[in-house]
Amino acid sequence: MIEVEVKGVSLRLETAAGLFSPQRADRGTLAMLSCVDFAPGMKVLDLGCGCGLVGILAAKQCGEGNVVMCDVDPLAVEIARKNAKGNGVGGVKIALSDGFKALDDTGFDLILSNPPYQSDFAVARSFIEKGFNRLKIGGRLVMVTKRREWYRNKLIAIFGGVKIREIDGYFVFVAERRRMRYANRCGFIK
Repeated sequence: MIEVEVKGVSLRLETAAGLFSPQRADRGTLAMLSCVDFAPGMKVLDLGCGCGLVGILAAKQCGEGNVVMCDVDPLAVEIARKNAKGNGVGGVKIALSDGFKALDDTGFDLILSNPPYQSDFAVARSFIEKGFNRLKIGGRLVMVTKRREWYRNKLIAIFGGVKIREIDGYFVFVAERRRMRYANRCGFIK
């Protein structure tokens, strides 16, 4: 069990061996959340929700009907559902999905993700490229990683720019969708 207070909200979260950061709230996730302000009515996607910390916090501040959480791991989805109910936001939508594959939702104000660090960047590439198309104009993709250059370059290529903050050894990237098409028109899906 993890007990954490973030943005004035106390959460109790069940975890399990095999899930990301099962012993404590991940420092990178907390760094990412320190760069985000939630408001009632905002539409938010927690992409790769794990035990549900990000999505549950968003649901408590934006309204549970405005938040979607997803993960590729069935155990993560099961535990996120238990945690959402246990923290009073049982109506949040939680889906088993490999990235965006099983999600039809669009028009997000915020997409938040702490993507897996893989050497080929396949998951992160998909999250960035597909995420762009799921944001409304003015919507923001917020990611946290330990790597800077690849993410900076990819986010600039897709979004046309990115803000980066270094916090506690992590890089938090905030990219805003300002146009209908990708900034880089070289072979990406329009």
